[in-house]
Amino acid sequence: MFLQRLRLTLDMIKFEHSVFALPFALTGALLAWRNAGFPAEGAAWKLVWIVVAMVGARSAGMAFNRILDAAIDGRNPRTKMRHLPAGLLSAGFAWGFLLFMAGVLVAAAAMLGPLCLYLSPLALAIVLGYSYTKRFTSWSHLVLGFALGIAPAAAWIAVAGSLDPRILWLTAAVTFWTAGFDMIYSCQDFEFDRRAGLHSLPGRMGIARALTMARVLHLAMLVCLVMLLRNFDLGMLGVGGIATVAALLVYEHSLVKPDDLSRVNAAFFTVNGYVSVLFFVFWAADVWYARNGV
Repeated sequence: MFLQRLRLTLDMIKFEHSVFALPFALTGALLAWRNAGFPAEGAAWKLVWIVVAMVGARSAGMAFNRILDAAIDGRNPRTKMRHLPAGLLSAGFAWGFLLFMAGVLVAAAAMLGPLCLYLSPLALAIVLGYSYTKRFTSWSHLVLGFALGIAPAAAWIAVAGSLDPRILWLTAAVTFWTAGFDMIYSCQDFEFDRRAGLHSLPGRMGIARALTMARVLHLAMLVCLVMLLRNFDLGMLGVGGIATVAALLVYEHSLVKPDDLSRVNAAFFTVNGYVSVLFFVFWAADVWYARNGV
């Protein structure tokens, strides 16, 4: 019974979507490792604990979002069969899972150093606090973006022991990227958000203008990635990573039209998974080739 509820909980929080922000966190760690001269001691364990902390933070945040929105989800035809409103899971079990994953984050942060441990409550406050913002601001998409955007900066701190302002270009890039694709996704709830009094950019501006804003945010992401590349002096593989992201974002926006949202899931789930993974692959290859003098 416990394992079945755990499986349902992982499905509820879309555990597999950790892939969205995790590669960017790993990019932050990789750049910090490169900046420090590729020290070998403890590198593997730091990577493990960064992944554990990232998964703990995201899982706690998603569980809290589902708990807080259970009543709202139950009134929305698109989400009424989610696990909590449909009765597949109890709120008590979801709370237990949330507290456990929050503990995982704090424990992993402690293994990564005093500064990470000190900042872990702030990280939790950000990832949990997002869930409230849709109740009072149409710019909640940017708050969600920032909740994911802190991941690469946190990974840098985990490796370097302090924050380098240059990595904030990647924080900004992830923030704009996430906010853009969340606006696309929330277009599905345009009518419900207006009826329920929830705040979202599509609900405030309409679908067409929200999609335009999503394009602007994704353009801002690309600008931030170019600035990141310049600040860290990466090579042609780094340029190739940005070009790949740009092509994928163009494709993502081609899938969605104001009068046709039938391919939103493909744009949201599939394309964005490729964006983060391929970006990391290109940048990791650039760093690897530079390190080995190839």
